[in-house]
Amino acid sequence: MSIQYAILGLLSWKPLSGYDIKKIISESDLYPWSGNNNQIYRSLVEIHAEGLVSQEVLLQETLPARKVYTITQKGLTALRAWVQSTPELPELHNTFLIQLAWADQLSGAEMDAMISKYAEEVDIQLRMLLEKGQRPSNTPARTRREAFLWEKISQNLVSTYQNELDWVRKLQTELKEKGH
Repeated sequence: MSIQYAILGLLSWKPLSGYDIKKIISESDLYPWSGNNNQIYRSLVEIHAEGLVSQEVLLQETLPARKVYTITQKGLTALRAWVQSTPELPELHNTFLIQLAWADQLSGAEMDAMISKYAEEVDIQLRMLLEKGQRPSNTPARTRREAFLWEKISQNLVSTYQNELDWVRKLQTELKEKGH
């Protein structure tokens, strides 16, 4: 998925500056990008050149000028076409599984420490997601259906981490039961 469609989606919600987009992407667990300036500003330049967004420069007294982007009708059409395209399967890149594949060379204590550390990191991420869910949301909720969809997205992210934590704890238990 191109970051450009994520940006178009955000701009379909409301006009935003590059900084606003960066902040939303970097604070969200939904988007797979880091939200670095190069990704976002390069994408904004490209979609602006394609006529998918318009740009308004707002002068500020004590701060640099602020560029605010608004999605155009052409941008809405492109976003809608992308939303209707065949969805990609999720990318499953779990470095821990690769580490685990070669963990037989570790002692039992070393392997248990590695697995425990991973379980701890997953647990921290899960708790952070649950805590974020308690705060007011920075997601579109223009309709009840849209609010429902964002809630389901949040639930999916939580269940992914919960499933991973349950799996790794079961792995630890089974390794101990088998005397590994």
